[in-house]
Amino acid sequence: MGLSTAIWLLRAGEKVALVDPGITGRPASYGNAGVLAACSVAPVTMPGLIGKGLSLALDPSSPLFLRWSYLPRLVPWLAKYLSHANWSEAQRISRALAPLLRDTYAQHRALSDGTDAARWVKATSYLFAYPSRAEFEGEADVWRLRRDAGFSWREIEGAALRELDPALGPSLGFGILVDDHGIIENPGNYISDLRDHVRSLGAEVIAGEVHDLRFAPDGSVQSVVITQGDIAGGRVVISTGAWSKMLTAKFGLKVPLETERGYHLMLRGTSIAPRYPTMVAAGKFVATPMADGVRCAGVIEFGGLAAGKSQRPLDLIRSRLKDAFPMLTFASCDEWLGHRPAPSDSIPLIGPVPRHPGVFLAFGHHHVGLTSGPKTGRLLATMITGGAPDLDMTPYAPARFAAD
Repeated sequence: MGLSTAIWLLRAGEKVALVDPGITGRPASYGNAGVLAACSVAPVTMPGLIGKGLSLALDPSSPLFLRWSYLPRLVPWLAKYLSHANWSEAQRISRALAPLLRDTYAQHRALSDGTDAARWVKATSYLFAYPSRAEFEGEADVWRLRRDAGFSWREIEGAALRELDPALGPSLGFGILVDDHGIIENPGNYISDLRDHVRSLGAEVIAGEVHDLRFAPDGSVQSVVITQGDIAGGRVVISTGAWSKMLTAKFGLKVPLETERGYHLMLRGTSIAPRYPTMVAAGKFVATPMADGVRCAGVIEFGGLAAGKSQRPLDLIRSRLKDAFPMLTFASCDEWLGHRPAPSDSIPLIGPVPRHPGVFLAFGHHHVGLTSGPKTGRLLATMITGGAPDLDMTPYAPARFAAD
């Protein structure tokens, strides 16, 4: 979000300073599944989640995990989150997500073309693999939202599915192939190349963290306190993902934000690779063919920002991977834990902060941050420079979380 906003502002002739702690380590989106998931318009909070949520958390074979010691802190957010688990809210959330996602491949091309980052952007279809048609039909509401958003697909069954992709195992008997998607073949390198492009456009890039904000009498930001000292304020964009609550509270916003902890296994020296990025429905993880191997990323764990990685989510991915791609072997495997920023209503915050002129937010994109980053940055840059976005920004307004 931050890099995309910076690039579009720089291309519009604005001066930009980028403060980013990721410069010195694994940057934002490093561990993403890499899928430009245009059709991911359905929220997690679908009808029925309230009834089955606890049983999923208790089931060791479920892709939902909970650190029970974190539950007391989670409950206030969880109550708000589950209040949206009904059909009318699912439709409303889907309508808000769809315009941020559906043209993601074109948006990434517009962002990266002419830069080194363009080499990582590849057009592809997206495969959803199920044990049988019955499991697919069990997600009818999700696919109804996708159809309502304008997506169509092909159904592939039995031997035809293995002909489509010989890497798939016999446990997967039914598939849905959705065209017009894309992948980023190395998300970490992609982000690094975009950061180099930001530098080439003349931005000041600072490796550090933001610790505080100091305000002028009118509510604008007078200065930003970072690791190395103070820098002048002016117009400010906060795009700090799951760590955004600390800063937004200073503006009088009460954003119900949690982290959905996600995991990946990066397999290198693989014997085979899936032909398409493949959502393995039983494990809720995606296996993506990448430039340096196969990445398996997904699942959800609630456990906060401070705790280290858990082994059970990684073990589940390993188990489901072996079942879905039994012929896949690999020479080495890296493990990774990342944090998805999850507002309770599943809709990102994009736009100006009320009563604080020149302050804008761009975070809260749940599972689709990489997918929707370029579009978000373009919309926000348009707003910052005084233009009119070609999209109704009301659903994403930070003002919906303004304190009374």
